Amino acid sequence: MRHGKNTYKLGRLTQHRWALFRNLLVALFRHERITTTEAKAKAVRGAAEHMITLAKREDLHARRQVLTMVPDAEVVGTLFDTIAARFSDRNGGYTRIIKTGRRPGDNAPMVILELVDRVEGGKARKDGAEKKEKAPKAEGGTAAKGKKKKDKAAAASA
Repeated sequence: MRHGKNTYKLGRLTQHRWALFRNLLVALFRHERITTTEAKAKAVRGAAEHMITLAKREDLHARRQVLTMVPDAEVVGTLFDTIAARFSDRNGGYTRIIKTGRRPGDNAPMVILELVDRVEGGKARKDGAEKKEKAPKAEGGTAAKGKKKKDKAAAASA
């Protein structure tokens, strides 16, 4: 039975675990999206949601409580000014976990932990168009592919 085992230990001592949570929270609120392991994301998700809930209160005591977990004054200012304002009409569910596959090396499940209504900061396309349709394949199909491989092999040996 799993009674009374409601915390994520992550194989770390308490001080190390809380330091990890602080670092992950700072990175999450600074970039609004982080890539980490699934266990770490699930462990820090509750703390991140609690920090946003505190930031929505917008009083000095809440700011000091957040500063104990997010020890970066610039990030706390961003959290209280912009992030809390975006979530003012939402009651919980501020974060999203998206599975991305497994990490090479140790095969750990990796995820993206991000804020739900994150502002897309990606590069806009220069032409303003969406994805272009793919051009139809050349005639010949697989026979043409085999010929290309033979040509490359001949060029490499020459």
